[in-house]
Amino acid sequence: MIRPFTSLLVCLGLLAFSETSLADAPSITWPSGWEAEVIEPNPAAPQVSRQRAVKNDADGNQVMVMELTMTDVESGHEVNLQGVLLEMRKSVQKDFFQSGYQSVCNKIHSATLSQLQALETTCTVTQNGRHVLSQTLVAAVATGKAYVLSYAGQADVYKASQDEIQAARNSLKL
Repeated sequence: MIRPFTSLLVCLGLLAFSETSLADAPSITWPSGWEAEVIEPNPAAPQVSRQRAVKNDADGNQVMVMELTMTDVESGHEVNLQGVLLEMRKSVQKDFFQSGYQSVCNKIHSATLSQLQALETTCTVTQNGRHVLSQTLVAAVATGKAYVLSYAGQADVYKASQDEIQAARNSLKL
């Protein structure tokens, strides 16, 4: 039911990439009880580093997903972070709409991601008027790197997981 990152990866393609190494991959301490994984780089896009953790319910069903992506940015390229986040949000909303959901996102606003200035937006996803999912996108840029932290989950689990999410955000080292 949760497919929040399909659009995220497409939108990261909007950034200009370089061929630099990912030796300085970011670190994050995932919440206790979440299943974490480092996603092997796609040979076609070796400049993208992805880490993901999922939270499952007692029956093993995925109820929350958090993903951290780092992308190398081509030297001299100026990233329009507001534009990238708008495209990501639009793509996520389109994907949900095509799956029979409606989504409304709050205004993109300032935030922090680790020590970096960032932009953030949260989308509320409904079906037949019932709040079923929430998703937050947070994006930041540093010299030569672009970062996106995205997390999504079933509405009640998302709300109940706020302390875990905040702890993971606070643990970020970019």
